[in-house]
Amino acid sequence: MQTKLAAFIKDSPEGQEAETIIRACVHCGFCLATCPTYQLLGDELDSPRGRIYLIKQMLEGEPVTQKTQLHLDRCLTCRACETACPSGVRYGRLVDIGRGIVENKVGRGIVAGAMRYVLRQALPNPRVFGPLLKLGRGVRPLLPDSLKDSIPSSQQSVKKAQFSGAWPPERHTRRMLLLDGCVQPALAPNINAATVRVLDKLGISLIKAENANCCGAISYHLNAQQEGLDYMRRNVDAWWPYVRGLDAAQATQGVEAIVMTASGCGVTVKEYGHLLRHDATYAEKAARISELSKDIGEVLEAETRTLATLLNNLPVDAKKLKIAFHSPCTLQHGLQIRGVVEKILIAAGLELTFVPDAHLCCGSAGTYSILQPELSQQLLKNKVMALESSDPIRIVTANIGCLMHVQSGTSLPVSHWIEVLDERLSLA
Repeated sequence: MQTKLAAFIKDSPEGQEAETIIRACVHCGFCLATCPTYQLLGDELDSPRGRIYLIKQMLEGEPVTQKTQLHLDRCLTCRACETACPSGVRYGRLVDIGRGIVENKVGRGIVAGAMRYVLRQALPNPRVFGPLLKLGRGVRPLLPDSLKDSIPSSQQSVKKAQFSGAWPPERHTRRMLLLDGCVQPALAPNINAATVRVLDKLGISLIKAENANCCGAISYHLNAQQEGLDYMRRNVDAWWPYVRGLDAAQATQGVEAIVMTASGCGVTVKEYGHLLRHDATYAEKAARISELSKDIGEVLEAETRTLATLLNNLPVDAKKLKIAFHSPCTLQHGLQIRGVVEKILIAAGLELTFVPDAHLCCGSAGTYSILQPELSQQLLKNKVMALESSDPIRIVTANIGCLMHVQSGTSLPVSHWIEVLDERLSLA
């Protein structure tokens, strides 16, 4: 697709990157069939191809309106279009660039701006989010249904009782870092605890860097992009001593990997090197951090032999549970990891059900379920119907946002797949 950038953007790094991405698009329309919002709304401007055209117009200096902003806001950034695109168009990056420009040119109303500000201040900060979650649960019965859905009940927090005292001590030569995350410790603390237990059985100790926190995705995707980059720099600073092997607690060689248990965080950390490539202070470090970032599925895939040995010790009468796996968009489209988790679960003696339209988003998409509730709920309804279609007894996923969102729409228990693996290994 040919384009001629306007003077305000053409010499900037963002403009040059956007132009390269736009020129890769051949307008073939393969993306239409994979776009959740186009499937629901049938409006080409709510498809990747249509949004690319809107961004192209904007970059060429045509007027930017709230209508442009609306269509970009409706995008889930699920990146299913990238998986389907034969030309390799990096749509996710383009829409981030486009949203940043729209934010500067159009702005937000007071209410919309305030809501986004509160989300950016509360969600990435565990010290704020934890108490707010408790308060929200306390008043949840008094709220209208539309607001109740956005506050998970205490029953939706997975296995808190198991979390207490369940972390094995650091005792192995092999060490990896774990990103604790911002909302996950409050919503489902057993996820990281289960991860530590599983890797401990494989001879790997997981450690946490004290000052590592939010990956930066929340702020960055809410168009506070500099704020998001600052979160990324903070994590690079927190992790770098461990990467270099300069941990003050013990002089050891650098960690092998930085483990992500939330695929939403994983896809962002994988992009640190790209997003900070123009920062002379952080470019090299960020690139190394991205290289070391591994989804927990990738870590276990590399330990297949040891894991298989452990799973061979499962009792012959271990029950073969029938479960449905929801692969988050950030896992299958962002990280391009497909089939890895499924193989591990099958090796653990679990029966995976067929999930129709497994490539489509559940509607969580970070803060999307809060900012676009109507579309999000339609997508949730479709996803739950697909997940329940083969009568599983349990649903598992790989991202905390998807977990809580899907749980709000089903009576089946929903958990992270690493928790199920941890339970199976406890039988071995």
